[in-house]
Amino acid sequence: MGEPQIASEVTAHLDNVLPALESLRSQAARLSEWGTELAHRLLSGQRLLAAGNGGSAAEAQHLTAELVGRFDAERAPFSAISLHAETSALTALSNDYGYEEVFARQVRAHGRAGDVLILLSTSGRSPNLLNAVRAARERGVTTWALTGAGPNRLADACDQAITVDAIAANAQEGHLIAVHAVCRAFDAEVARRTGPRLAGDGAQP
Repeated sequence: MGEPQIASEVTAHLDNVLPALESLRSQAARLSEWGTELAHRLLSGQRLLAAGNGGSAAEAQHLTAELVGRFDAERAPFSAISLHAETSALTALSNDYGYEEVFARQVRAHGRAGDVLILLSTSGRSPNLLNAVRAARERGVTTWALTGAGPNRLADACDQAITVDAIAANAQEGHLIAVHAVCRAFDAEVARRTGPRLAGDGAQP
């Protein structure tokens, strides 16, 4: 009796991925714009800062890993930092300033005008991410939000946002698809601007 019910729960979860995907498809142009703009900035020597909490931290770190490493084809590494991955800094700042300030203080330390800060959150209301947006504004850092359903405070606070219209778990799965879509556009723009010969050696266009 229990097994069919469990199976239906799994099927319902998988079915709920579809609204997340459709939500992202409707924002494909912005995903492409983010990847293209990020390529322009990182090729010019700017950097990406990223942050999130819990599962969103994992998705943010996935993005920075793709940029420092590679997505598909071989290419130059680019500067991308996950603020939540600095465990000694994270715990020290949390202890000294409170968890609500752990990302804001790092943005003030690392952020430079022209950099991009991307913040991931399914709820869009995490105080530490909202404080990071304020710190980014002080530094002239562009802010992007990748959130769950909108409207929400984080999406409204950032310069641009992509909101995934789905329940939290499926929105977070949608964030991984969004991350890969941005990387796809990023790599295409890097190759377009540098050419296949230069894409892997770090040369500027």
